Amino acid sequence: MRNVPGRAAALTTLSCCLALAATGCADPESGKDAPPAKAADGTRMNLTADQNRVRAERVAAIAGSVPESVRKDGVLDIVNLAGTEPPLSFYANDNRTVIGAEPDLATLVADVLGLKPRFHTVSWENIFIGLDSGKYELAMTNVTVTEERKEKYDFATYRADEVAFEAPRDADWTVRGPEDVAGRTIAVTPGTNQEQLLRTWDRENRAKKRKPVTVKNFQNPADYYLALGSGRVDAYLGPGPAGAYHAAAGGKTKVIGTFSSSGGGLEGRIGGTVRKGNGLAAPLAKALNAVMADGTYTKVLKRWGLQAEALQKSEINPPGIPKS
Repeated sequence: MRNVPGRAAALTTLSCCLALAATGCADPESGKDAPPAKAADGTRMNLTADQNRVRAERVAAIAGSVPESVRKDGVLDIVNLAGTEPPLSFYANDNRTVIGAEPDLATLVADVLGLKPRFHTVSWENIFIGLDSGKYELAMTNVTVTEERKEKYDFATYRADEVAFEAPRDADWTVRGPEDVAGRTIAVTPGTNQEQLLRTWDRENRAKKRKPVTVKNFQNPADYYLALGSGRVDAYLGPGPAGAYHAAAGGKTKVIGTFSSSGGGLEGRIGGTVRKGNGLAAPLAKALNAVMADGTYTKVLKRWGLQAEALQKSEINPPGIPKS
């Protein structure tokens, strides 16, 4: 997850090539629309800036419960991850418009709350800096509910959280548990729940006298996929939907193991994230439950091939991944 703002053109080209490896990458300067890509389940996806997003109706009772400090300007300031993780959040072929399941779901929420969505695309660490400062009011960008994060933020859940190990296509090993990564070199993005899971597994392996895991941190997809392709790492551990999409689109890698982000019995959850105690969590959960009930939530997930991660209802601050 998580790239440096201001690199939209380079990242768009990367995302486009990952998505369209089977059909060829459109030239971002040509002005022509790229052909639709396919999600891992075969769903055809629109990669243009003209998204024709699924929209929801304002619900007066829910909109009226939004804190005055948020609704006074009629805008919901939404922070999202720099667009590099299809089908969650990535750049359209205009090099500017962030598209994907996350901005679509955030748009539905804003609709129900009667607010205009205003997106701010930043790097991973700046999501939390912006929430802390009050610059952004809501993050809907693949943030996992953890007990540590719950100390500073409130969550309203909207998607199951699955992580995946992605390895070269010719890899002859699979990941079923901690023992399978013992002695391996695994790439992750720092500060993520994937890194936390990997380091937890490494501690378990060391306690059982297995070989340690070598953890390699990379901020940018270009860097960790280059490391994977050159053999400098054995696998990359990242968000499940992005790994499945990249493997299906590019054909050079494959998913060798998927897990709930907790790695154990607790089911990991992705949540809309707000500054703790700012009064927005309850309206957010109500808005999510409204779109789950009216079918627009399901339409968005189907649009991006993410039906398997659907939740039946949104919960506020459910049990999160334990502190490491």
